[in-house]
Amino acid sequence: MNELHLPDKTRDVLHRIRKKYKVGFEPLRIRDVELKILQVQDLEQLLAGKDPFADVSIFPFWVKLWEASLLLADIMASMPCEPGQTLLELGAGLAAPGLVAAARGFKVTLSDYEPHILDFQRVSAAANGLHEVDFRIIDWKKPPVMPRFNTIIGAEILFRDEFFQPLLDVFNQYLAPDGIIYIAHDARRKSLPKFLDLAQKEYQVAVSARKMKSDDGELTIIINRLKKK
Repeated sequence: MNELHLPDKTRDVLHRIRKKYKVGFEPLRIRDVELKILQVQDLEQLLAGKDPFADVSIFPFWVKLWEASLLLADIMASMPCEPGQTLLELGAGLAAPGLVAAARGFKVTLSDYEPHILDFQRVSAAANGLHEVDFRIIDWKKPPVMPRFNTIIGAEILFRDEFFQPLLDVFNQYLAPDGIIYIAHDARRKSLPKFLDLAQKEYQVAVSARKMKSDDGELTIIINRLKKK
């Protein structure tokens, strides 16, 4: 990636990121969509052996492109996009699914809970010429006022029980009538069944599973499609 091709403001953001992280642009191909994603390159040092399924409160989920995120990106690459369709990615992290959706023609808003995560998203969007992408800090317990979205997506966004109802409230606040929600999670995530039990009170929930290879061996990723009852 030739950084000289980035807008001046984006280069400033990248320089700010590099003061804290060792980063580089990594190629990502999802079906016929080719992207360059800004990623942290010294992951082992940053994660320091932390277990993402032990204490989720201290694990920096945003720094890695998880298998669930890649599968969700594949779903976005396969979806037709009608003109004007809007999409919100919650807890986007490095934002592969949202960026793929933007490349497919969706008007995308990427969100997370800390400004430095949005900085990574801004640089990746600019590096791929995706200029119609918006970026928002969203506190699920105090969500900002925004228009409703045709599609809401999220990969590995379920952490603690205390956030289940706030997340459902966010869905209710931001999902357009007849809108669709897609979430994807590693099947090992114990919080997923609890959340779906709660969600089924308000949503029709479809479930599918797909096996993926990873550094840890073969994983099962659960994809849920939610539609308001």
